[in-house]
Amino acid sequence: MEKPVQIQPHSRPEAPSPAAPPPQSRLSILFAAPHRSMFLAGAVQALLAFAPWAWELLARAGLFAGPAWPWPPAWVHALWAAYGIFPFFVFGFLMTVIPRWQGLPDTLGGAARRPWLCLTGGWLIFDTGLLLSMTSVMVAGLGLVLAGWLLVARLLLPAAFTPGKPRLHPGSAWCAIGAGCLGLVAWIIFAVSGNPLAARIGISIGVWWVLTPIFMVVSHRMIPFFSSSALPKYEVVRPDWTLRALLGASVIHGALAMLDLAHLAWPADLLAAGTALWLSWKWQLRRSFAVRLLAMLHLGFVWLGVGWLLSGVQGLLHTAGIAALGLAPLHALAVGYFATMTVAMVSRVTLGHSGRPLVADTLTWSLALGLHAVAFVRLLADLLPAGQAFMLALAGVGWLAVFTPLAMRVVPIYLSRRADGKPG
Repeated sequence: MEKPVQIQPHSRPEAPSPAAPPPQSRLSILFAAPHRSMFLAGAVQALLAFAPWAWELLARAGLFAGPAWPWPPAWVHALWAAYGIFPFFVFGFLMTVIPRWQGLPDTLGGAARRPWLCLTGGWLIFDTGLLLSMTSVMVAGLGLVLAGWLLVARLLLPAAFTPGKPRLHPGSAWCAIGAGCLGLVAWIIFAVSGNPLAARIGISIGVWWVLTPIFMVVSHRMIPFFSSSALPKYEVVRPDWTLRALLGASVIHGALAMLDLAHLAWPADLLAAGTALWLSWKWQLRRSFAVRLLAMLHLGFVWLGVGWLLSGVQGLLHTAGIAALGLAPLHALAVGYFATMTVAMVSRVTLGHSGRPLVADTLTWSLALGLHAVAFVRLLADLLPAGQAFMLALAGVGWLAVFTPLAMRVVPIYLSRRADGKPG
């Protein structure tokens, strides 16, 4: 009988090492998930669009000559902010979360390619026309941007209105995107005709029918959700009536603003202020400081109540014949709410969807607090008009001081694989 063969431990065959993932181009990585391309464009736009605006504000402070503008510079600033900066972040976020809200498969990253090309190409063309004072080029750029918005709306339509699924949050967000298409049409009409009414309609739609509703929808849906996952024994308070009240106030204010009657919206504004501040209290702002990344969201949401309150007070003063507060209510929303919530949400999504820990490090936390300081300075420029020019310039430079290091940190992430090796 043959003796059994003894296999020595050192002679055992080794398990094959896992194959290294195939190399990917920067472009394929960029379109691996919809938030990557959109967030990258938004980060770049936050610098490109604010650099000439900061230049303008510094010129108003008397430091040097300002840039030449074919349109009123404040109108261009409003157009960039409402349709060319925040929407990139909004689209990237909604493409990611709306299917998840509805229990559907994730949006493929490549689905963002065509709208992204239209949006980025459109703004490059518009900015070229603006620089050369060529109206036809500016109109062509806005037309391409409109095409990008329509593609986003078409992409999100089936998910937002999935039969048998809740529609309050996704449906409201989709309607706001549709309103943005109308706002861009108004801007194109202004570019062709020069009618200031069209510009006012475009600005009003962008602020009150697009950005404010979308940010309120996202806040209402996500802040309690994130809080419940981060804080022990957290009770989720998210009644539908609160979002309906906030959305109704925004629609009313926007409609009156188009008619140059925004001061008459003060009852709706004060109702929205009370609703937003009540939600901030019920969502336990104080407890959120235990987790910096969560506190960034809660602090940003406080500005919504402040913005509505200032708007309501301004309307009441107007009825008494007192002109006060200037653009403070608007910038409490634009810088205080939209911008700080953008930094908070972008930080969270960027970390989570790149396989990194959901932790706000010192730099992220400092930039978030710095942006709150920028918002406060911008409000002081209207509340203390004696030093307005200086504070406006300080706010403009402060914006760049926050978004420059933020862009330097996040842009390389969007062009790199996930740290955990997962797809997306």
